[in-house]
Amino acid sequence: MGPRATTGRDAVVRAAVVAAIVGAIVLAVSLVPAEVNWASAFERRDLFTRGLVTTAAISAGALVVGLALGTLAGLARASSSVALDQAAFTYVELVRGTPFLVQLYVLYFCVARAAHLYDAFGDAEPVLVGIAGLGLFSGAYVAEIVRAGVESIDRGQWEAARSLGLSHAQTLRHVIVPQAAARMLPPLTSEAVSLVKESSLLSVIGVGELTFHAKNLSAATYDSFAAYLPLAVLYLCVTLPLSWLTRRMERRLAPVAALPVARL
Repeated sequence: MGPRATTGRDAVVRAAVVAAIVGAIVLAVSLVPAEVNWASAFERRDLFTRGLVTTAAISAGALVVGLALGTLAGLARASSSVALDQAAFTYVELVRGTPFLVQLYVLYFCVARAAHLYDAFGDAEPVLVGIAGLGLFSGAYVAEIVRAGVESIDRGQWEAARSLGLSHAQTLRHVIVPQAAARMLPPLTSEAVSLVKESSLLSVIGVGELTFHAKNLSAATYDSFAAYLPLAVLYLCVTLPLSWLTRRMERRLAPVAALPVARL
């Protein structure tokens, strides 16, 4: 079904919503103390720039790890092997059943310490743990996206492929996955947005990303407004284009079929 035509009532509602948002922004700005030292944030713009680059690099690395793990786990959930299905199910439930911050603490203070990762990687240890932790966490959600995409394909496709003599694995590879890929794109883009936001938690283990530098600026200047408001704006500069891309892909792929967006 195509997009709904805009009516006069829709235009009035949209105008009211926009007016309410603008009013809320004006009110929020009026509550900012006049003595906020915005120059302190501008003087440290190089730190925010480095933090933004680090955030983007870590999020990209974690997305690659998450896509790899999630694809394997999702296909395992859809496989004919009970052992693979149960192994993937256990991974997904363990990860989704615990907060990411707790997983990060376990990886950094328990697993990394026991494995003596600092001896091998030095100061790069927090970054590697952050990428691995985010990748493991994201992989569980990607696995469910992949599983849902595979299961959304009509059962007749499976039966037709099997009637042609294709095995279960060949049917997945040549028939089901190519059709399901288009349905997975919007929720996978949504997962990328979530990864960027969750990377802010890596500041607790000393990763020099955006939130880490904002916390240091706040501690040095005792000016939370000058530290955290630019931080929020920078995150929006990254996530809003990705969110727009998600919505655009959902509209373009709507005739194909859409899966629920995972964690926006």
